Amino acid sequence: MTRDARRRIVDGAARTGVYLMAALALIPLALVLLFTIQKGWPAVSHVEFFIHSYRPQFVGGAGVEHAIVGSLMMVAMASLLAIPLGVIGGIHLAEYSGTRWAAWVRLSADVLVGTPSIAIGLLAYSLIVLTIGHFSALAGAIALAVLMLPVVMRTTEGALSLVPHAMRESALALGMPRWRVSVQVMLLAGLPGVITGALLAVSRAAGETAPLLFTTFGSQRLNLDPTQPMMALPLIIYKYALTPYQWEVDQAWGAALVLVILALGLNLGSRVALRRQTRMIGRV
Repeated sequence: MTRDARRRIVDGAARTGVYLMAALALIPLALVLLFTIQKGWPAVSHVEFFIHSYRPQFVGGAGVEHAIVGSLMMVAMASLLAIPLGVIGGIHLAEYSGTRWAAWVRLSADVLVGTPSIAIGLLAYSLIVLTIGHFSALAGAIALAVLMLPVVMRTTEGALSLVPHAMRESALALGMPRWRVSVQVMLLAGLPGVITGALLAVSRAAGETAPLLFTTFGSQRLNLDPTQPMMALPLIIYKYALTPYQWEVDQAWGAALVLVILALGLNLGSRVALRRQTRMIGRV
């Protein structure tokens, strides 16, 4: 057997092993998705599920509109708080990575990433809920923002660190101020990675339950006031799944399916948008 033939055989075996490992990694995800669709489809197949809030069993037509709206509002508020601060912090870590302050901020972000979400919920309960005297969606959004902040910060730093240093040096050689180089050159070049990190943080916040138990607590009616308790999809899944009533368990499965579809749609849409943005940047 020649050396080239041996190399082709080894290469084919390695590729086959990689494909098999990738398929094995996708099996749990496929099982979870299929099982959630099977259990949740009877609930989401009715229009009332999306346009009605809680109703007693004998009335019928119950839905999770209040939970969907609550999740969207709290995640949006948390994103407005965490993403700008996280991006700015990530730019600072990437541009001044050798300073002592950057080392401390990086260490704090790493520790915060590993902090249990229930501890963040207890902190928000102690500092916000006890201070104002009642649960609120704003307290829940702040707790989710604390969870999102280190993820956005570290992924932004990682994305900017992958940008070639020649781009920074070229911009500085042309006389651009350093802040403009960071924002208009480095951030634009690392934008796909920054957006991906922000979406990872949003996905984590959308699926968190423990912080919301101590901050927003939930409400059985549609509420648009962020200073009052508000329901969310993870909360309604947690509460309904523990009840002995089958119709509420079915509602929990439907809410889980909605949450999975929202996360999947968000990620797929962002992939398409990022691909177009990358092509536009490449043309420029």
